[in-house]
Amino acid sequence: MEISRKKLREEILERIKYVRTCVLAREICLLVRTNRAVLDPKDVQEICLSISKLCKEEGCQEPSEICCKAAETMGSGDEAKYLDLCTQSCLKCGEARKPTSKDKSIYVA
Repeated sequence: MEISRKKLREEILERIKYVRTCVLAREICLLVRTNRAVLDPKDVQEICLSISKLCKEEGCQEPSEICCKAAETMGSGDEAKYLDLCTQSCLKCGEARKPTSKDKSIYVA
């Protein structure tokens, strides 16, 4: 009984970490990309850098680096290149390789 409890605990902690990093980063990125017209370039740059840190924390080095480059590009005013880099980062994002639960019928009270 104790072994299965420990295993489930590990799985839950891993899922929480995933939501805290990948899912949060993806949601913030979506908000920025869909609302960038009302945000200042400095706002976008700061937010993208924080997204990059979340990706790095999860171990997604390449998307993190691309997102960081996008932030730098936004600071220079090249919006077309920013969008291209942002798209590349999203395609490589860890959220695309979402973890799957072995038991799809988990009961939550």
